[in-house]
Amino acid sequence: MREVRWVLASQSPRRQALMRLFGRPFEVHPAHIEEHLPEHTRHPAALGKRLARAKAEVVAPHYDDALIIAADTLVVIDGRVLGKPADAHDASEMLRLLSGRTHTVITALCLLLRQEGRTVSLTLDAPRSRVTFRPLSEEWIRWYIATGEPFDKAGAYGIQEYGALLIERVQGCYFNVVGLPLATLAMRLEQLGLWSPRTAAAERK
Repeated sequence: MREVRWVLASQSPRRQALMRLFGRPFEVHPAHIEEHLPEHTRHPAALGKRLARAKAEVVAPHYDDALIIAADTLVVIDGRVLGKPADAHDASEMLRLLSGRTHTVITALCLLLRQEGRTVSLTLDAPRSRVTFRPLSEEWIRWYIATGEPFDKAGAYGIQEYGALLIERVQGCYFNVVGLPLATLAMRLEQLGLWSPRTAAAERK
């Protein structure tokens, strides 16, 4: 199993917490890119992959030998892409749109491997999950916005915190909705020879 520096191209505390499950040290190097999301898209997976790749490629030149891990989460309903709300009014509109309905969450994942200053491998995935909100009253929407949780999250909600109270059902990977598709990431790391359950168990001893 090769020893390679892992670099997470995200400042998200949620993604950092999930990365720790692999039991390997990693560095955090946020990718500061301008995300211009279209209001509508017929190809959300391709959009997510493009954004995740852009994040990885912004960080990559800072490392000669490292694995760059980047992700981008999109919330999509009726072909409309819901980004992070600009304010409380925007968050209210998004939550009303999601109320009582099922939407798609895509977290695109890019793994970019650098060796001796060159990119030698790049993989892209875009797993999907389906999330169903229960019907939300105006009182529930006002309460949730007052928690402050919606403002740094695509679609104006976070499934792992107060937002869990809004959700009726999840089809697909739960962690994909949180912001890092762990099963997909584990598969790719193993394919690259950079992580396995056996070596992780040995490192814990």
